[in-house]
Amino acid sequence: MGTREVPDAPYEVFARKWRPQVFEEVIGQEHITQTLINAIQSGRLAHAYLFGGPRGVGKTSVARILAKALNCEKGVPGIPCNKCRSCEEVTDGSSVDVQEIDGASNRGIDEIRELRESIKYMPSSGRYRVYIIDEVHMLTLPAFNALLKTLEEPPSHVKFIFATTEAHKVPVTILSRCQRFDFKRLPMVDIVSQLEKIATQEHIEISKSGLALLAREADGSMRDAESLLDQVISFTGAKVEDKHITEILGIVDRDMVFRASRAIIEGSPRDCLEVVDQIYNYGYDIKEFYYALMDQFRNLLISLMVPSNRMLEMSEEEMAETKRLAELAGSEKLLLLLNLMINREEGLRFTYHPRLILETIMVKLCHLGDFLSFGDLIQKIESLEKRVVATLASREQPKAQYLSDPGAGCISESQEKASPTWDGFLTFLSSKNKAMFNVLKGWHLKRLDGETLEIAKGSQSFSSSYFDDPERYRQLLDYCSSFFQPNINVKVLENNQPLSHTKTPSKGEVPEHEIKNYSELSPPVQDILKVFQGKILEELPVKRGRAHSPKAASKKEEVKE
Repeated sequence: MGTREVPDAPYEVFARKWRPQVFEEVIGQEHITQTLINAIQSGRLAHAYLFGGPRGVGKTSVARILAKALNCEKGVPGIPCNKCRSCEEVTDGSSVDVQEIDGASNRGIDEIRELRESIKYMPSSGRYRVYIIDEVHMLTLPAFNALLKTLEEPPSHVKFIFATTEAHKVPVTILSRCQRFDFKRLPMVDIVSQLEKIATQEHIEISKSGLALLAREADGSMRDAESLLDQVISFTGAKVEDKHITEILGIVDRDMVFRASRAIIEGSPRDCLEVVDQIYNYGYDIKEFYYALMDQFRNLLISLMVPSNRMLEMSEEEMAETKRLAELAGSEKLLLLLNLMINREEGLRFTYHPRLILETIMVKLCHLGDFLSFGDLIQKIESLEKRVVATLASREQPKAQYLSDPGAGCISESQEKASPTWDGFLTFLSSKNKAMFNVLKGWHLKRLDGETLEIAKGSQSFSSSYFDDPERYRQLLDYCSSFFQPNINVKVLENNQPLSHTKTPSKGEVPEHEIKNYSELSPPVQDILKVFQGKILEELPVKRGRAHSPKAASKKEEVKE
């Protein structure tokens, strides 16, 4: 039986091996590290610090570096040497003067009481006893209360450093007794740069795009990025390909995201369904793909609003394709698409059939371009109104302009303006309010002088109460003031005389002999057809029973015969 080869030293993961040991090695937190260096050099040290921020951005690492810098024997102020006994013990985690406590497992009041008893003792070798409490927000309220007095008046040889990912859960009474430092999420560029440095030192072959995949998946956490790189190398060895990264980590392929966004913008439901089918067959999480698609449309919108901005963390090729798709869609359509995706996200999150929901959403997004936005609708209505007014104005030019006398047209036009008529007002009204025109064309003019207009209601019961609505009556006053003269007095009179069927129809009115006689219909229906110039295109059978349908009636007549 062969002997198994045992390595000389245990393997150390990248997250621990490449942990920063001095302030200068901390990435992306210069606003904190430089402040701490200045505080140590000037002797302006606080008795308690609170480090808050996302996971894996260097909170505990900075706490350890600060502890080493406070007790370093040989290094210059603010820069630990990492060679003296005190620095090595802190690095190994065996220092008596530097205690690192897990707040999640030591969260009770009894543990805090023990801590209060231990801080009375002087440091064994260094200048300070440093207590690092990680995830301090997990302490119970009685434990926090027991810590208050100690934090407010601690011994001169004691320093507290608290680290937490949820600083808002720490009581304000604790926060007010600490100097607070907020750590930032690391930019993708900084993570890629550090991973590239690690890959070079560890002799790993990996592309820049592969490193970008790892950095994007890490979501601003350097520790997560190093752990992901470690995981990929465990499978591939020293040579890593991009396809291995997507397969091992289950990352949604960016090409699929771009293909899906391109299909939605171009309105191709077939391509969308093919993308969903590939995602399902490859075993990708459909919900994760939907979130990636939402991020993609967010990137498209940002590329239009904030071009050449670091808010978009992608390669140059992806940036070029993103700008092309964004310009093809336009900001208004992108807003509509993104708004619909946000509104449908909750339904996808709680469904038992995510594939069906995703297919439905993507097909609907493809057809979203068929619907006009509110702004587009207003523009089209305004354009149509201008065309109608221009057409009516061209038709209302007096025929006198075609006479041999060039001034005849001007005389006729001035006469029309000097003495406006009721028929002229109806023509004017037909271009402004078609429904009001259809009502007034059946009414009678009783009086029209300089300041008064009296009109009598028509005989149609449907339209006789049209101007009982104050808003409609106000519109009538506005139209009359625009056509006749300002502040004209308009009176609506009752009319008991039947309509005359021999009058000449106004412009835009259908002649009486062209309207089909619907005498078999009820009077209100007849009035509606006359007012709106309507006609019945098809008569459907009444659903009350087969006996009332025309076919049933004809069958009855046949039986009688």
